[in-house]
Amino acid sequence: MSDKALSAIITGGARGIGKAIARRLAKEGMNIIISDIMGDEAVKTAREIAETGVRTLAVTTDVSKSHDAEELIKQTMAAFGSVDILVNNAGITRDNLSIRMGENDWDLVMSINLKGTFLCSHFAAKEMMKKRFGRIVNLASVSGILGTAGQANYAASKAGIIALSKSMARELGGRNITINAVAPGFILTEMTEKLPENVKEAYIMQIALKRAGTPEDVAEAVYFLASPAAQYITGTVLNVSGGLLI
Repeated sequence: MSDKALSAIITGGARGIGKAIARRLAKEGMNIIISDIMGDEAVKTAREIAETGVRTLAVTTDVSKSHDAEELIKQTMAAFGSVDILVNNAGITRDNLSIRMGENDWDLVMSINLKGTFLCSHFAAKEMMKKRFGRIVNLASVSGILGTAGQANYAASKAGIIALSKSMARELGGRNITINAVAPGFILTEMTEKLPENVKEAYIMQIALKRAGTPEDVAEAVYFLASPAAQYITGTVLNVSGGLLI
């Protein structure tokens, strides 16, 4: 690779884990593209990260729509000339027991979490293949490995992301494109902070390290898989759960 700054797209990058990932990659001097359906929040985060001295771009994206995913890659190419790293972080939950889960909640979670990961990877890979270089890191979950009661849609989408990562890794490895997944466990975010204390304590009791993870813990794992240190790692799932999954 040349000395030119790498360009990294983070979907769902406006806040939470996505924002932490963007900040971590920015520390390495990368161009940072914040993609999020919340356009104003994406702009705000991009401006904050730009204050660290890197170039940034905010793109309003509904990753479940082919047009938006393709436009994200086009805008990145127009601004920076390359798509080097893609972090598929965008995702949602619509929890309920499977016997009570509505079809719309199933479809929405699958379309954003799984289809969105496919679409963004699909369009990014086309540009990466031209350069014979690329790093794709997909956010899965321990739920996609263990299953979680009340999250059949979410767990299925994350299991699908793991299978997608392994399949695309086999397809694109010959072009020097690595594709890996990160499977976070119980991470402190705006969503989990709202859980009752007894629920949080019950999760933590199952974790070997006896603490919840932070967005920064996940960000470090993502950076590792996107870095030169992981150039011979592809098709793997990195468990970032503090020992929730052993």
